[in-house]
Amino acid sequence: MSPADYLSRHEADLVGFLQKLIRLRTVNPPGENYGETTALLAATLRGLGLQVRRVAIPRALQKKTQPDQLAYPRYNVIAFWDAGAKKTVHFNAHYDVVPVSGQWKHGDAFNPAVQGGWMYGRGTADMKGAIASIVYALKALRATGTRPRCNVEVSFTADEETDSLLGTNWVVDRGRLRADFAVVGEGGEGDAVCCGHNGVVWLNVRVHGKPAHGSTPERGINALEKMSALVLALDGYKKILARRRFRTPEGRVMTPTLNLGGVFAPGEGGKINTVPAAASFTIDRRVLPVESVATAERELRAFLTKAAAKIPQCRITIEKVSDNHSCYTAPTSAFFKTMQACVARVRRRPSRAMVSTGFNDMHFFAQHLKIPTLGYGPGGLDYHAVDERARVRDLVDAAAIYAELLTTFGG
Repeated sequence: MSPADYLSRHEADLVGFLQKLIRLRTVNPPGENYGETTALLAATLRGLGLQVRRVAIPRALQKKTQPDQLAYPRYNVIAFWDAGAKKTVHFNAHYDVVPVSGQWKHGDAFNPAVQGGWMYGRGTADMKGAIASIVYALKALRATGTRPRCNVEVSFTADEETDSLLGTNWVVDRGRLRADFAVVGEGGEGDAVCCGHNGVVWLNVRVHGKPAHGSTPERGINALEKMSALVLALDGYKKILARRRFRTPEGRVMTPTLNLGGVFAPGEGGKINTVPAAASFTIDRRVLPVESVATAERELRAFLTKAAAKIPQCRITIEKVSDNHSCYTAPTSAFFKTMQACVARVRRRPSRAMVSTGFNDMHFFAQHLKIPTLGYGPGGLDYHAVDERARVRDLVDAAAIYAELLTTFGG
């Protein structure tokens, strides 16, 4: 029996394993059920004969970086299958998920249901589905006695939905990895293999006003009005960004984007008959694969400062929330070409290279370790939204593609 045949016959087992993972509510923030989830993943990988380390992030480091979440310890799982090869392929996926809102089709985002060939639930697409596909690719190789041509290394990591600092960043910098090539289980899906992704700069802008009674607004400085003027001024920056272009290998033209006010808030003491003394809004600046995060942040801060100076009595404070680096590698390496061929064989149609508009953890491997890195997973629909779901056939295909890569690529 081939690994692909095994996976076809054990589709229900893969589905059951993914349902088990989704029922563990690893919502981040704050980082729920990380301990139980990583214990399950570590035990599963040990059961497949891998050498496994389940690493707890030191409390002192978490206190320094996440002082408000010490009640939720962080863990990463790192595993290794020594196939006696000279080179090692690393598979990475994060197990945390974003919070849930809205009314779901099946009632409960953490009680995953399968209907019409799709599994619904938080994390099906982003990205516990990839974890299930990685695990079952390895299970298929073991069950059929198929030896990979490369050693296999796996990391299941925390906190990608915030900043990856104590997740993949920690694993890459301190996890003593042996990786020569890396596959991150998102970014590419279906017929597309990801060769790069956007980065992001997140800022919070506070606008400082002066309180006054609502009946005498002339005695105050209305922070909301000043904020509104500043937001309108940012239309000029959007026009600057719209003139920048990056053409992907598939011929798509990407431009940087600016999203304002994903989070916006009044200051303390807000009341309908009070002139607001403070207001704030966030900025999500997407950074092209060929741009620098540092340059993008510096440029945006300068524009905000200059724009505020042109608005009478507009005083602002700019706070850094987070950033995530972009990356891009031309899809010409033997590793990338082999993965494209595997996708084409399993899915029975041509494969293409693509660049993701979102960010993921590819850049840690590509830039910190400087190894060939690509993104591919089962994907799905409605990431971060109501009725997030993954197609069962794509979960099985992704597992078959991973197994095919390990049996055809020798480094």
